[in-house]
Amino acid sequence: MQGTTEDTRAAAYTPTDRTVPTRSAERASYDKELVHAILDEGYVCHLGFVRDGAPVVLPTLYGRVGERLYVHGSTGSRPLRMTGQADPGLPVCLTVTHVDGLVLARSAFHHSINYRSVVVHGTAHEVTDPEERRLALDALVDHVVPGRSADSRPANKKELAATAVIRLDLEEVSAKVRTGDANDEPEDMGLPHWAGVVPLRKGYGTPVRNADLAPGIELPDYLATR
Repeated sequence: MQGTTEDTRAAAYTPTDRTVPTRSAERASYDKELVHAILDEGYVCHLGFVRDGAPVVLPTLYGRVGERLYVHGSTGSRPLRMTGQADPGLPVCLTVTHVDGLVLARSAFHHSINYRSVVVHGTAHEVTDPEERRLALDALVDHVVPGRSADSRPANKKELAATAVIRLDLEEVSAKVRTGDANDEPEDMGLPHWAGVVPLRKGYGTPVRNADLAPGIELPDYLATR
């Protein structure tokens, strides 16, 4: 059932100058459900910020709780340390990308990839509230393997003291998606070169036990079902 205009606005992020692409704008989307799905399927994000006037981009794990992303690392990590020092926070750009296929065209110029991506602009803040830190750390573990946080020892005081967590609200957000065939020029259609899409698939192998795992500890259901 089609929602009202108010419902549609509530289900989408508001475009801004930074989230409207200058190229292939028709591939952009601000739909929250699509953005969440792309984020939830990924494992690694790239976190960009400026240090000493130069851009820095770091790959790292992340977790989503509602309209908020969490990133964690060592208290000595550069972006996490800078976030704690910055007032009122550290301007960042966070991206997540999935490559779904290799697009081969008749011409070299029109080769491409099919992909799904999310770009988040905003200000990262250090998480200092103990309860929010616990929520964030559980979300980071469960993002990798849902259900794992309840099946592992929580961080102790020493580990918590060595761990910093930052949050980034999902406000200035866009998704971009490419699907379909290669876009060849009409005059190239008769060329004797194969054209099409090579799909890429992500899968899970059979879990391998640690050599030092105690006998009798069976594979948990949340791993067996993956």
